[in-house]
Amino acid sequence: MPPVNESIKVWTTETGSPERLVWRSRRFRVTDTPTALVGTSDWWKPFEPHTYGIGHPPLDIAGWRFQATADDGESHIFDVSPAEEQGRWQLLRIFD
Repeated sequence: MPPVNESIKVWTTETGSPERLVWRSRRFRVTDTPTALVGTSDWWKPFEPHTYGIGHPPLDIAGWRFQATADDGESHIFDVSPAEEQGRWQLLRIFD
């Protein structure tokens, strides 16, 4: 699936894991255990061009992948990440 890159609203648990979202004016509830998507830590990015041959760069949670279902039973797999603007999220990909 090609990247979607749409703004969405996501509600999370106290630990930061998604529990529901609104996409295109429809509410979806998370119906499985979200999987963390990891990416290189922001503080390491200036050093990325350098490789040291051992291990990998430090990683942080960059987003989440999860299945969510609407009230009518429509389900999708969503990849989401927090946007730079506080409280906003980006829909990265959706799988049917």
